[in-house]
Amino acid sequence: MPQPPSAVSRDEPVIRDRGDACPGALRLHAADDGFLARIRIPGGILGADAARLLADAADRLGDGHIDLTSRGNAQLRGLGASCGGELAAVLDRAGLLPAPGHERVRNVVASPLTGLDGRGRADVAPWVARLDRELCAEPAAAALSGRFLFAVDDGRGDVLSLSADVNVLAQGGGRALLWLGAGDGAPGRPGTAGAGGAGSAVDATAGDAGPPDAADVVGAVAGAGSAAGAAVAGPGAAGAGPEVAATAGGTGPLDLAGAIGVCTGAGSAAGAAVDCAGAAGAGPAVAAGAGGAGPASADSGGPRAVLVAADDVPRAAVVAALFFLDAARAAGTRAWRVAELPPEHQPDVGELAARLAAAGIPAEVVPLAAPQGSGGPEPLPGVVRGGGPGGSAALSVLAPLGRLDTAQWRLLAGLSGRMRLTPWRGVVVPGLAAGSADAVLADLARAGLATTHDSPWRSVTACTGRPGCAKALADVRADARAVAARATGPLPVHWSGCERRCGHPRGTAWVDLVATGGGYAVTLAAAGTADGPAHRTVKTSELAAVLADARRTDARRTTSHDAAKK
Repeated sequence: MPQPPSAVSRDEPVIRDRGDACPGALRLHAADDGFLARIRIPGGILGADAARLLADAADRLGDGHIDLTSRGNAQLRGLGASCGGELAAVLDRAGLLPAPGHERVRNVVASPLTGLDGRGRADVAPWVARLDRELCAEPAAAALSGRFLFAVDDGRGDVLSLSADVNVLAQGGGRALLWLGAGDGAPGRPGTAGAGGAGSAVDATAGDAGPPDAADVVGAVAGAGSAAGAAVAGPGAAGAGPEVAATAGGTGPLDLAGAIGVCTGAGSAAGAAVDCAGAAGAGPAVAAGAGGAGPASADSGGPRAVLVAADDVPRAAVVAALFFLDAARAAGTRAWRVAELPPEHQPDVGELAARLAAAGIPAEVVPLAAPQGSGGPEPLPGVVRGGGPGGSAALSVLAPLGRLDTAQWRLLAGLSGRMRLTPWRGVVVPGLAAGSADAVLADLARAGLATTHDSPWRSVTACTGRPGCAKALADVRADARAVAARATGPLPVHWSGCERRCGHPRGTAWVDLVATGGGYAVTLAAAGTADGPAHRTVKTSELAAVLADARRTDARRTTSHDAAKK
């Protein structure tokens, strides 16, 4: 069997000998705790009726919980072997199966706070709904892998950190940038320090790491970041595992409304910011090129994109996805994602523009200014004010270890009749009266949700562990819950039930815990590797103190260790 992408350099071609095994709502996956269903929810946008039906299905057919994935989707576990037909009927009634033949390819992430906080360049929620309809209406799109990902960013840069296959970035003046993968001409592919510089977010979408039979990964957002502010990312398990959390680094809120755009101004040797077309009033752009050497030109060999009208975004994104399918067929490698295509088959932005023109969509090839450092921040837990319709507020909460019981789920669904699942295993509830938001947030905290910026759950991830995974040597989620409040620190921590370390962070130093059967091996892992100086195996009863000490270790020590290895 070909090696998974995590086992080979991104400079080597990935050759697939099968289609992906990603579970869906109709294709259930057999796990150790029953069957698993993953329900795609484009943009994470869900109404109350659909949410309640999903909770009813979890109670009646599953284990009474709903897992959140790193693509803003929902997952049911503990399903019976014969419940597939009944589950499909419930999802159809909820409007969550608009096109059964396309149900696994409706992977669309979007800026969760779009239209709610006044920060984005456009409210992209309507774009997501139209993209979903266009995708479901295109017969050829059913051939996309269940791993293929669309990202629709409202200009703040948050979901751009998720290394999507088709990226859309809102611009001012009713326009948007669109590109495939890292962008045509980018010196690095998604998941590498290339166009975005050494601090760029690392590939963190499901299926891009781990062996083909990797266990399901269930975790919370690793939002602490490294001491240097590097982006935290979690590779997903290949095979049937749920998607894995990815986070912007722990550098605090950052206005990246103009961080990526079409460069029109002249940079300076000192690294002066350049202006971006359509970005008036949206914030400064980051200087293009290392050291501020000046903006790229459309033919400079730097990353490029196409500029399209906002009204054309949904159809243009589908045309881009079909372009990928043609490139994958030409390559003959059965690639699931853009980053897996050989260099000679990477989509050319000029050809993309030509294909869009043939579809009646005017498109201009433009240079894409690369952001320096990580993307915009994920929604922090708390009250979101300042941009909701009619002065309304929104609430942002995190699900500890990405898992909600149906009582918590119903509580969230009933607050305003709307909810948005985020790619960081959180939930945003829009449309609340501003005066009652703080009291409602307190209710959610009492219900067991993470509601504050300093919640320990922002930097803890875990694989499924026992009882869901047969290979796990411990119930890692129970062990994580037992010490989370007593073992805080700046470094993220990841709990693994076995040596495969499904879902461990990438792009940052972290504390790595691996179950051994007699406790946990505790390792200070450097960015990009699970290796590092290890403690002795620690008994579960001693974990809190050892873990707290390890999480306060200077991240530079692990970075130096990694550099020494190389």
